[in-house]
Amino acid sequence: MCRSVYGTVGRAGGVPVDMKKLWAAPVAAVGAVAAHDLLQRRHAILRNFPVLGHARFWLETIGPELRQYVVAANDEERPFSRDQRRWVYASAKLENNYFGFGTDNDLEHGTGNVIVHHRTFGRAYPTHGSVGQAARLPAAKVLGGPRGRRHAFRPASVVNVSGMSFGSLSGNAIEAINRGAAEAGCLHNTGEGAISPYHRMGGELVFQIGTAYFGCRDEEGRFSLPRLKELVASAPVRALEIKLSQGAKPGLGGVLPAPKVSREIAETRGVPEGVDCLSPSRHAEFDDPDSLLDFVELLAAETGLPVGIKSAVGDLGFWRELTDLMARGDRGVDFVNIDGGEGGTGASPLIFTDSVSLPFRLGFARVYREFAMRGLHEQVTFIGAGKLGIPDNAVVAFALGADLVNVGREAMLAVGCIQAQKCHTGECPTGVATQNRWLAHGLEPVSKGERVANYVRTLRRDLLKVSETCGVEHPALLGPGDIEVLDTLADGRLLDEVYGYEPGWGFPSAADREEIVRIMSATDEEETRTEGPPETAEDGPAGDEMAGDEDPL
Repeated sequence: MCRSVYGTVGRAGGVPVDMKKLWAAPVAAVGAVAAHDLLQRRHAILRNFPVLGHARFWLETIGPELRQYVVAANDEERPFSRDQRRWVYASAKLENNYFGFGTDNDLEHGTGNVIVHHRTFGRAYPTHGSVGQAARLPAAKVLGGPRGRRHAFRPASVVNVSGMSFGSLSGNAIEAINRGAAEAGCLHNTGEGAISPYHRMGGELVFQIGTAYFGCRDEEGRFSLPRLKELVASAPVRALEIKLSQGAKPGLGGVLPAPKVSREIAETRGVPEGVDCLSPSRHAEFDDPDSLLDFVELLAAETGLPVGIKSAVGDLGFWRELTDLMARGDRGVDFVNIDGGEGGTGASPLIFTDSVSLPFRLGFARVYREFAMRGLHEQVTFIGAGKLGIPDNAVVAFALGADLVNVGREAMLAVGCIQAQKCHTGECPTGVATQNRWLAHGLEPVSKGERVANYVRTLRRDLLKVSETCGVEHPALLGPGDIEVLDTLADGRLLDEVYGYEPGWGFPSAADREEIVRIMSATDEEETRTEGPPETAEDGPAGDEMAGDEDPL
């Protein structure tokens, strides 16, 4: 090594190295960036602070990750907080999903905290608590029974999977969810993207009929009853759901751009490959509640399946007209699926996700009241969706009168979603909400299917534990008088007061209550210890890691 007028010189393989030449390329690159920044007219911050201004855009890009893993407190993040995601991840992996040191909820200053009224003495003896226990929890109502549908049935699980289409989710994600649904004995809603090969892994299905009639349309894009009957006969479809609207984007149609319409998606949906795939904003087969009920009865008569509707809640005029028509007794839906405005979507304009359609509790309570005031609430199965895969939210849904709850993003978390919020870009890093083959290949559907099943069973277990703490055998037996909503520490009101329920609302019929008590009393599951902290004498690794698709080392 020696000094020269040209700078420090050394040798690499016998060849002299001029340090100034080594620095020339990086300096030239920085100079080029600076020149570009000064001349461009798009970003003022780059014109004023060339080169350095790029740090602002880089920090903005990684901001969600910084907030998620470094900045945000346990209860601050949305749509799912750190505590909520940790509970789902730990439950899906059968790890310790307990929390230590007390609640993170701001009871002193926060409003809207939910308090369940436990009973000191109740008729139900707590027997459900084992990790991985099946926690058998059938519905309190027979779906399609009141209207005498040929294939009416009692759903085996009060927790089921919401509609998420193949196309919105990857094939591996759909397969994992369907495998998990089969193992947990719950229903898997197909979403409006039809039934793909990935939906045929053993899980029973609710086939969703959207505005584009994917899977049951003719060459002109109109609804085809023969194709629907053919599809139903070829798959384990237990019910049909007519999608009127979705909580996160009610009233909107959709488009899947031509480059994303692969051969597999085209075959599944019954559309041309490589052509824009459009979903209208409204149905072509009916245009008011009266013609909707005609369509419902047509489907039920031709397939024998229970038929219901899925809708967000806005103007109540539709619901009043629908229930007035149903009160005549000759026509009616078998179930109503209320999707809250806080529900998820792959992509939607911000104004729709934030400000169109009511949140679940308000929307559900208002619709339930319309049915109850006409004496129809005991004849219809009510389903709720919109962040109801967290135990406290689910308990409130049952107390308001829901008979079943659907979980969507929570099932995605169980599969491996890390809430990166890149669903609309097609760049989901864990392969859940993407059609990128490289990203999707990282999601192994068999093991992730087991996690979905674990999550569903754990949620059912917690619902049973809370029910028994309140002295009843089943969450459907919880009523609006069992849940209180707090206004800081100054006041609290029961759900029936908050939402204007009359005595007796929020429950199944007396006959249904009696039957579900009999079923639950006859359900024999071995009482075993609950996984938790050391004093429970049950071992289990801590569930603190937040990477949904990563196993702890």
